[in-house]
Parts: sequence; C-alpha cells; structure tokens
Amino acid sequence: MSAQLPPPTASGNRLAVIAAHLSCPPLGSPAAMSGEKEAALAAEPTGTPTIFDKIIRKEIPSQVVYEDEKVLAFRDISPQAPTHIIIIVKVKDGLSRLSKAEERHVEILGSLLYAAKVVAKQEGLDDGFRIVINDGPKGSQSVYHLHLHLLGGRQMNWPPG
Repeated sequence: MSAQLPPPTASGNRLAVIAAHLSCPPLGSPAAMSGEKEAALAAEPTGTPTIFDKIIRKEIPSQVVYEDEKVLAFRDISPQAPTHIIIIVKVKDGLSRLSKAEERHVEILGSLLYAAKVVAKQEGLDDGFRIVINDGPKGSQSVYHLHLHLLGGRQMNWPPG
C-alpha cells in the first residue's frame, strides 16, 4: 500500500480501522496483536455498512473460498496463521456481535459453524483448527458484523491471549 491513512482514533474513524487491517506485520508478532487491539478499541458499531457488507456486495475484492445463501468465507488480508479465513453472515439481522444474538438467530449461528467445518475440510485442516469469535472492544472486535475466524495450518497455543 502506498497511501498512508491516519491511525485509528477513538472517534471511530472507519477508514483508519480498515487501514489497520491492511497493514501486515509478521504473524503473531506483538505489532500484529497491538494493531488489532488498537483497531478494536477504535471501532464502534455505527449501523452504517461495514467492510464486510462491501465485500458481500463485491465492492471490495476478496479471495472467496466458500459461499452459500447464508454465509460468505474469504481469506483474511492480515493472516494470523497459515490458514486464516473469515466467515461472515450475509444478512446481519441485528447480529453485529455474538452478544446481540437472540433465539431467532440459532439457525444462522449453526450455519456459520457448519460453514467453518466445510471450509476447514476444503482447506485440508484435518489435524485440527481453531474458531474465534471476537465480541466487543475487550474481545478485540474491530468489525461490527458477526464473523468467525477459522485458523489453522500450525499448532495453536493455549491460553489464546
């Protein structure tokens, strides 16, 4: 990237949050984790279209690895593991974060997990993988559109951080 965008701020500068996702420090490095934390703390649920809404509408390119009528899965642009796939719901229906889920969301939540299993098999993650859902600022959620991170291709550590 040649254009420099301003750093994330508490004012919710969405371009800055997106810019934080576009920089790619080494996997698992303190800089990578710090950038994600800062982006999460700067993010605010606004009700406006998220970067994921724009990916669903094909306004922003992505490397799609799976799609059905309910979910879309694509490669993360700042991977934290050799395989790092984002799996998103296509219709938010109020699901900006997991803690907003209601009983009416049970089916779509199941669809997200089932899609993760399908993608993991497709990606050859037979030895195992990790599913992560970040929720809210302290959970390091930087995009307020419910999504899963499918991580694999290396040994995962415990506790996760």
